[in-house]
Amino acid sequence: MSFIKKFIEQEKVNRRDLLLASAYGLGGVAATGLLGTGMARAAIADPTVAWSYRNRTNPYWNEIVGGGEAFVESLGKPKDFLTHLINEGSSEKSLADVKALLSKTNGDLALAIDTNDAPNARPVVEACAAAGAYVSTLWNKTDDLHPWDFGDNYVSHMSWSDEGPAEQTARILLEAIGGKGGVVHLGGIASNNPAIERLNGLKNALKNYPDVELLDAQPADWDTQKAAQVMAGFITRYGDEIKGVHCANDTIGYGVLEALRAEGMDIPIVTYDGNPQAVELVAQERILATVFTNPHWGGGITAALAYHAATGAFKPSDEPHAHREFYGPTIFVTPQDAKEFKANYLDNVPTYDWSDHWGPSNGQIKYQ
Repeated sequence: MSFIKKFIEQEKVNRRDLLLASAYGLGGVAATGLLGTGMARAAIADPTVAWSYRNRTNPYWNEIVGGGEAFVESLGKPKDFLTHLINEGSSEKSLADVKALLSKTNGDLALAIDTNDAPNARPVVEACAAAGAYVSTLWNKTDDLHPWDFGDNYVSHMSWSDEGPAEQTARILLEAIGGKGGVVHLGGIASNNPAIERLNGLKNALKNYPDVELLDAQPADWDTQKAAQVMAGFITRYGDEIKGVHCANDTIGYGVLEALRAEGMDIPIVTYDGNPQAVELVAQERILATVFTNPHWGGGITAALAYHAATGAFKPSDEPHAHREFYGPTIFVTPQDAKEFKANYLDNVPTYDWSDHWGPSNGQIKYQ
């Protein structure tokens, strides 16, 4: 449990362009050049490559950024060539950091980013497109925001189809408690796409289990310490009525396990992300199942898409929609296959061809 304790201790276009012109200190003629969905420009020979993310203390994001570093190393550059924009869960800081870097690089930027929440994606993309930079997003955006509406500058968006996998892990949990009793759900940031989909997955599964009651569902903001606090509150309120726990990600699961340990409770839980520590806990049957989304490949290919578009290696607007909004891969990890999975994906991280932009992807994103 030592790593668990470690975790615990640890804003139409005209207005946009006017604001950007003001932010960059541009006058009337220069500001006019910012109008439109993107700034026409030649390929960028050597763009700054940046990853904007929550923080690296989270194992999932550490793997994402590790993929970004592997990509820049494939260019013959050191890891520290990758610029890190760490927002610590603040959408305001995320946007401010991006605007500052756009100003510093004069738009010579290839940006990979999780915008922290879905509404923040549009102002980030608009700022990049207006500056002539190239951006690829991961996980969070609103359904009405599409790369093809921004020419080449909004290169791509990758997310995962989380409802289905989260429903399957929920079914594993509900079977483990004999299809009877109460369960609780600890989610991510409430406005995050994956947090919404993973809770929906649980609710979908519950439709087939009339004798199981969802006692409560609360956000834990993808955070281990907050998860421990939320779970402790659930235990105080519901006690032994809780027969199982559905967690929106692995790091939430670690906090749940700590809260259960403190109360001497041993009940089944399921998680999501397939982090190394979670896989080990699955192998020990302390977590029933997790879902691996290959963050190393996701982090590397998101940076690669932005970079290769920026340097002119490919033209995003020539690509089909399925290459601009697509699902990433998922693999289920259960006690039966945890050791084999660990050997194949964690102990020996596969070497990826970062010019194969859509190899492991899983089809075009579909909206309900």
